[in-house]
Amino acid sequence: MTMIVVAPLARIAEMAVRHGAREMISLMAKEHAFHRPGVIQAHRHLLLNMNDIAFKGTGNLMAPDETHVREIIDFVRDWDQRAPLLIHCWMGVSRSPAAALIAALSLSPEQDDGALVRRLRTASAYATPNTRLVQIGDDMLGRGGRLVDSVRAIGRGADADGNAPFTLNLEEPTAGTF
Repeated sequence: MTMIVVAPLARIAEMAVRHGAREMISLMAKEHAFHRPGVIQAHRHLLLNMNDIAFKGTGNLMAPDETHVREIIDFVRDWDQRAPLLIHCWMGVSRSPAAALIAALSLSPEQDDGALVRRLRTASAYATPNTRLVQIGDDMLGRGGRLVDSVRAIGRGADADGNAPFTLNLEEPTAGTF
């Protein structure tokens, strides 16, 4: 089953090795330096510099924008789905879960937004997808507000300490599969 691993920065190397990921999307503020895990192919690492904010015009902070979402969509369309994709941000609760939803819908647009977002909530009690990324993704993928409404319906996740990676299956698992 095709899977996305969502993780905080502190656990990317561990999660890449544990799950056999060879490709990664990083959604990090420009000033946060980090090392790409050696098991991630350099040419299959997408680094998107952005802050975890929901609106533009906040001083020196960079808001997620259409260019970022287009790069996520384009990157995942070239993803070799035989191995999981690792998506991370600083804490693994806002930007990266939003990117995981965008990735899943860009690859499987026929799936139900509500079911996907409920799978996200089941996988992580902490996920609170970045609303700006979700809105832009909804618009660019032609979801007609369904993704935004579904994310709003699950509400804010529980408070997190940045140490709660999770996996999100792109498709609904079959009965009895865990």
